[in-house]
Amino acid sequence: MSNNDIMKKLRVALKLRDDEIIAICALVDFKISKSELGAIFRHEDHPNFKPCGDQFLRNFLNGLVIHMRGPIPEK
Repeated sequence: MSNNDIMKKLRVALKLRDDEIIAICALVDFKISKSELGAIFRHEDHPNFKPCGDQFLRNFLNGLVIHMRGPIPEK
């Protein structure tokens, strides 16, 4: 299973829109444009397909934790 498949499944399971995914990435100071995000969700046969890198997936998952749980409390 590729990173693109993981992103597609998370998007459907959590009912996320493009602007919500961009906002989640912004929580960890990771910038991505709407067109770059669209390229990740395209079919592999499409000429504008872009493979989802490990860095993007890692930052999205870290942002998703903050989005779902809230920020880490100060000790």
